[in-house]
Amino acid sequence: MKKHGAWRLWLVAAVVFTFSSLCAAQTPDEEREETRWFAVDSLNAGLGETPKAVKRITPRELIRSFLTLTENEDYAAAAHVLNLAELPPGEQRERGGQLARQLSEVLKRGEWLQVSGLPGRQDAAIEDPSGQHPQVGKPRRNLKLASLTAQGETYDIRLGRYRVGDEEPVWLIMPESVSSIPLLYQEYGPLMFEEYIPERFKASFGLLKVWEWIAIPIFLLVVGLLGWCVYGLVGAVARGLPSGAPSIFTARIKVPVALVVMSLVTQGLLDYVVSFSAVATTSLRVLLIVILAWGAGTVGLRFVDTLMLRLTRRLMGQIDDTKPQDERKLLTTLYALRRIIILITVTAVSVYVLSQIQLFESLGVTLLASASVLTVLVGIAGQAVFSNILSSFQLSLAKPIRIGDLVVFEGQWCYVEGIFYTYIRLRVWNDRRLIVPVTYFVSRPFENLSVKNTKEYRNLELILHLSADIQCLREKFLEYAQEEDSVIEHHQLYCYVTGQTERAQTVSCYLMTSDPFSGWIAEMNIRERLMAFIRDNHPEWWPREVTVISEQDVALGAQPGRMPGNGGGGS
Repeated sequence: MKKHGAWRLWLVAAVVFTFSSLCAAQTPDEEREETRWFAVDSLNAGLGETPKAVKRITPRELIRSFLTLTENEDYAAAAHVLNLAELPPGEQRERGGQLARQLSEVLKRGEWLQVSGLPGRQDAAIEDPSGQHPQVGKPRRNLKLASLTAQGETYDIRLGRYRVGDEEPVWLIMPESVSSIPLLYQEYGPLMFEEYIPERFKASFGLLKVWEWIAIPIFLLVVGLLGWCVYGLVGAVARGLPSGAPSIFTARIKVPVALVVMSLVTQGLLDYVVSFSAVATTSLRVLLIVILAWGAGTVGLRFVDTLMLRLTRRLMGQIDDTKPQDERKLLTTLYALRRIIILITVTAVSVYVLSQIQLFESLGVTLLASASVLTVLVGIAGQAVFSNILSSFQLSLAKPIRIGDLVVFEGQWCYVEGIFYTYIRLRVWNDRRLIVPVTYFVSRPFENLSVKNTKEYRNLELILHLSADIQCLREKFLEYAQEEDSVIEHHQLYCYVTGQTERAQTVSCYLMTSDPFSGWIAEMNIRERLMAFIRDNHPEWWPREVTVISEQDVALGAQPGRMPGNGGGGS
């Protein structure tokens, strides 16, 4: 029994080993075949023999053949370009021609095809002499021809490579893409206006059809007249409004509103009335989205600018730190909002335009090959600009300074008048403007005299003779300080002797003021009044030089021809 059991075990092991070896030997071929084509039992059995005019060996030949056949209205032959596997053989001949006609209209209107950009190899392998593409040299059995949107969903038109038995593999429109043709035709097929176009005008002439060369200028002229009417209407509304912010805002949005209306109307006409060829439609849609984004962004900017203007007029005379902090903070936030609107608008328009013209698909290999170089160049060229932009956002969000703040920057008193993308505009005390790059400003220490509140403690000093009556001077200081409107917190008025020498004493007077500039004026006024009081009533308080004359000096000075020593001078 043990011998039989061992024999059976060795037999099972041998069978498993042999089967595994066979599988291992077959797997590479099967895997290679799976990556090169789809193996099928039959292709379009209901269409009959494939005409010689249909070329299906490479993706480029396939699409070029399809466009030529549909241009000649040979839709029965063009149906051989489609993989009709999802249709019963009995329906393939009738439905194939119809689907081919519908697909030709979809491709003409939906996306501008660049046939020369399709692979010209049978295996559709990517050819990249630089070797930078990760899939270079690898065969493909399916690839995307176009990507279209209908009813909010995206549908790909894909090409697949199929092989029946030992026949040569061919490329066809894949069944999944064929099934989406009717839905795409509803979205991109001929619209209401085109039903009335005579057949002789539907012939192609260059990139467009004959009727399109006539209709597009008329179409643009009508849309332009509509924009001109909207421009005049908005101007009339602006003139009818009372003077002030509403009329200023309305008058400044005439052009962007007209462009937005023109863009929306044009988009509606393209969606529901007329549909041009893909080359015209793609160009128009890209232009329309640029105009729409620019117009909407400009209206937003004009609204923010009007708020800024109204708030600035409310804060000014001239911007300074005597105005309420909340209003200055709001003005700073509006400056930041303006920059954000510009940044979002430019970014959104750029991304959309790039996606529409499929820049990354048509130049993908080139961009991949030179990505590192472009990154370095952009980084070097734009370092200062990007640094200033980021720093300006940092200032606007963190608000270490606000519009109207009084700052001491590099020894100069300045009011912050504006925080822009790359620079800060400061109004110096002598009413000149100082333009400072943002990165330079934030990298230097500065003193913000308005960061919490505008009040400031100031002091003035007087140098007086040792005989000066400090109590009398203190009373006069308190009297003069309390008469100044900008001096606040009268309980914090102080006057003390803060220093002395053998000949004089230093008297310091301290006062709290409502803001730095008014405090400076109050300090000057009080100093002048104290000096006038001393000059008119106690001139002996002024510091003076004391000279001590000895008896010897007197005797020497009495001799003829001798001058007194140490000079004269009052005592």
